[in-house]
Amino acid sequence: MTKVIVGISGGVDSAVAAYLLKQQGYEVEGLFMRNWDSLINNDIEGNPNLNKNICPQESDYNDALETCKILDIPLHRVDFIKEYWDSVFTYFLEELKKGRTPNPDLLCNKYIKFDLFKKEAIKLGADYMATGHYARNIDNKLYRAIDRNKDQSYFLAKISKEQLNHVLFPVGKLTKPEVRQIAEDIHLNVAKKKDSTGICFIGERNYQEFIKNYLKPNPGPIVNVATKEVIGTHTGLMNYTIGQRRNVGISGDLERHYVCGKDVKNNILYVAFGDSEYLYSDACLLEDINFISDARPTNCTAKFRYRGEDYPISLEYLDNGEMMVRYPEKVKAVTPGQACVFYRGEECLGSGIIKEVYKNGEKLFYL
Repeated sequence: MTKVIVGISGGVDSAVAAYLLKQQGYEVEGLFMRNWDSLINNDIEGNPNLNKNICPQESDYNDALETCKILDIPLHRVDFIKEYWDSVFTYFLEELKKGRTPNPDLLCNKYIKFDLFKKEAIKLGADYMATGHYARNIDNKLYRAIDRNKDQSYFLAKISKEQLNHVLFPVGKLTKPEVRQIAEDIHLNVAKKKDSTGICFIGERNYQEFIKNYLKPNPGPIVNVATKEVIGTHTGLMNYTIGQRRNVGISGDLERHYVCGKDVKNNILYVAFGDSEYLYSDACLLEDINFISDARPTNCTAKFRYRGEDYPISLEYLDNGEMMVRYPEKVKAVTPGQACVFYRGEECLGSGIIKEVYKNGEKLFYL
């Protein structure tokens, strides 16, 4: 019998994934990953919802145990706390120090879920590994999920073609309501459990309070980009992202405003008022290029953020391994540190990390 090790997170998607595989005749076992420890990492105060008697990971593990008991499958457990810190969280902090807006979920998938987890699954005798991601693996190519509202191919765009091999995404052909309904029909304990949000494996936090545990606050001036007047004080550039409109820190001014730039060297946060003219760009430079597909297109579409729209782009491959992306339809809030993910129809081709942003041939002053 073909054996599949399923990443059981304690949530509904991975639970239904395991159920579907078992129904299809696979020998199914679960594997729970623990990648963060709030007590070790001293961030209890960064999570106002944290039960001081049981950390979130243990609560999820208990849910995973109950799920596997209901499904009558074994559950294994592995800790990747140090590896997550070294490969994902330190990168996250270093990017914040540079004033960029990183997305740790992409690195988490590349280095933890589809590397360390997969190796652990092989040790357990797996022929395949499976996750609860909303995506599809068709002939070892990555495709968007049927449910476009839940599609997670964006977060998988840094894995390699080799990492995708022998991977199953059982819920990728279903919608979220269908997954919930299956869970309710078979009386899973997590059928109505809220979806996890926030930083990968760390969860929901008061972001600024959480980051204070790792990066010292560094207040500085908020400057009106049009008038160059100082109009407030920011709490540290790592707490803001391009396009942000809420909690910017300008007191007493109700006029529509947004973050439009950062000067890391001088610790200045730039804010614009009125329309969004400062947020639009027509090109960006990418680094850390990764292709899952064998295709190397010069024209395709791209998403510049999760849940963002698809935009037609042209790709220019540079000799230094970087890539210039041009988009005739100007795009709003293209942000250094985020991923630009390439698509050809439903297939996810790969990604690059946004390094610099341009408009009319000039580099914008984001960083």
